This record gives sequence, structure tokens and C-alpha cells, in this order.
Amino acid sequence: MIAETVCSAVSVAGLGIAVVTAYRKRYLTATRIAAYSLVPIGLVMTGVVNWLAHTAFSPTAWAGFCVLGGSWLLFATTRAVERRRGTTRKQRKEARDAQRADPVAPGASAPSLGPGASRPSRPAKAPGGQSGDDFSDIEAILKKHGI
Repeated sequence: MIAETVCSAVSVAGLGIAVVTAYRKRYLTATRIAAYSLVPIGLVMTGVVNWLAHTAFSPTAWAGFCVLGGSWLLFATTRAVERRRGTTRKQRKEARDAQRADPVAPGASAPSLGPGASRPSRPAKAPGGQSGDDFSDIEAILKKHGI
């Protein structure tokens, strides 16, 4: 009686942890925790202690086998998803860090104009004879007024 209560409490606690983990958007981990937490209650339901006397004709035991099968199915599903993704947590972290890194040669990412094409050395002047240096005058005025 005490063993069943303890196993039930462990299962409920494990399912609670799985819910919190799923809330944090770590679904594969939450599924795996749920699978682990169903094992004790499944073992209680199968009646491992009284295996020979009660297993063959007990609907509770067969329900326990179904719970254990569901637990195994959850394990298999999470493994299949991880294999299909083909990446581990460490590989995903390295890829994320590589994306955040600054480029080695920023000018190397400029598109090519093709063979024989020349690029103008200076941008064309704005209409009215004004160049792109107008903002420097505005910045000087704002600095003068402390803005």
C-alpha cells in the first residue's frame, strides 16, 4: 500500500515537472520527463509484486502494460524526432553563435557587378547641387545647441 502511494506521488510530481518544462517551450524534454514519470505508476498498475497471482486476469495490470507501452512510445517518438533533426543541442548552439559573429570581411558580401562592369566611384549629387553632406551641417547645429 505504501509503495503504491509513493510511486503514484512520484508519477504525479514527474508529470508536474513535465508540464512546467512544456510551459518553457522545451517539448521534447517535457515528453521525455512525462515518459519517465509514467514508469512508476505503470509498474504499480502491472502489479510487479504479485506478478504470478494477479497478472493474467487483472484489467488493471493490462492497463499498466498499456501505460508502459505509451511510455515506450513517447521515448521512441522523441528519439525519432532528434534523429530526424540531425542536430544536437551543442551543434545548434554553435550554429547560433556562428550567425551572431561579425563577418570577417564586410566588403566581401557586396554583390558583384559582373565582368567588365564598372562601379561609379562617387554617388550622384542630389538635385539642386546639394550633396549627401547636408546632415553634417544639421549635426553641427544640434551639437551647438546641446541636443
